[in-house]
Amino acid sequence: MSQTYRAIEWNRQKIRYDRALALGVVAYLGVFVGAGAAAFADVTAETLLIRGLGSGGLLLLHVILSIGPLARLDRRFLPLLYNRRHLGVTMFVLALAHGTLSIVQFHALGDINPLVSLFASNPRVDSISQFPFQPIGAAALVILFVMAATSHDFWLRNLTAPTWKALHMSVYVAYVLIIVHVALGTLQAETSPALSGLLGFGVLWLTGLHIVAGQREKAGDRPGGKAADDGFVDVCDVDDIEPNRAKIVSVGGERVAVFRYDDRISAVSNVCKHQNGPLGEGRIIDGCITCPWHGYQYNPQDGASPPPFTEKVPTFLVQIRSGRVLLHPTPQPAGTYAAPASVKGKTS
Repeated sequence: MSQTYRAIEWNRQKIRYDRALALGVVAYLGVFVGAGAAAFADVTAETLLIRGLGSGGLLLLHVILSIGPLARLDRRFLPLLYNRRHLGVTMFVLALAHGTLSIVQFHALGDINPLVSLFASNPRVDSISQFPFQPIGAAALVILFVMAATSHDFWLRNLTAPTWKALHMSVYVAYVLIIVHVALGTLQAETSPALSGLLGFGVLWLTGLHIVAGQREKAGDRPGGKAADDGFVDVCDVDDIEPNRAKIVSVGGERVAVFRYDDRISAVSNVCKHQNGPLGEGRIIDGCITCPWHGYQYNPQDGASPPPFTEKVPTFLVQIRSGRVLLHPTPQPAGTYAAPASVKGKTS
């Protein structure tokens, strides 16, 4: 985490991540253009590059949209979340290059402004086979541009995490527009069923993956037991929580991360202040709750980041009775100290 905004610092993990990404993109484009030139001698290099950039961007978009649900289903995918925004910016660059070359090839050689030609050259909105698919792709590109332009933490902090998150959820709108763009464009010009099959597989893959991950999340949102007379709710057994780890429970309609550390139990909101990451999927490192997404840290007793950082999350009152963990469903204001419960003896 960083106290102030600064230029990107390329640590070893980021360097390896981005180096692999760059090599992957170059290798894909090289193989695509090379194989295309060998298989279709009458297709120009410009056309092959346009297709390679477009297909590469679409493939990368499927990877990006798969990371979130895969990480929900298997913690081994969590490292991919660390620099997922780098994937998003790279995907936008591929899409921008694809769109720019397409405009140059198909709209820049006439006597009409290329952008005007893009939106006005084909008025056949009454025909599926001739539908103007290029403006649909342009609309998707605008959404991807806004997301790439606001990817830095400066925008996250100033827009606030909920607004920033909602803005970046528009990637699903862009995805739908891109699928329509490809279906109406490339698939109209190609007769191979393999292309239609690949596009359909991609849509079914993402749909199924999100449904399965959503069902897993829903199962974890089952509310705790009935509240006692003092308002505390039984949520789990002490032994259900691994040392220096957390169990995510649902009380009062909110996900709470219940951490066990140093023979103590503390509970905080499950939502990280950085990008709404799941704190309960992180662990205690050097005495601090550490978010698994980007490493933001919080003291488990008061939900406050260690100085000089200022992020804070709500805390919850916790008790242990007969080896069971009980939480009060009312969150304390962010940064409020809540005395941890002692695990020793498993009684309060």
